[in-house]
Amino acid sequence: MKAFITVIGKDKVGIIAAVSGLLADNNINIEDISQTVMQGTFTMIMAVDISGTELNFEELSAELGKAGDKLGIEIAIRHEDIFNAMHTV
Repeated sequence: MKAFITVIGKDKVGIIAAVSGLLADNNINIEDISQTVMQGTFTMIMAVDISGTELNFEELSAELGKAGDKLGIEIAIRHEDIFNAMHTV
């Protein structure tokens, strides 16, 4: 199953390491990633394959949320179908 993870917040050291580490710990493959810093705000979107994780979607979302809280940033995950529907005109 594919999903998209979005990350946004004040730029600081370790954001990519923390998010990618959490994903690796849960057997989630990063298939594509784009990130930038816009006027001090870190933004990232990741296309991931979550079929290898033992966490259900709600558990994974909660873990990402906890990681975001710890870093003082927002981390959200959406199923690929929902993400695509939101971005289709």
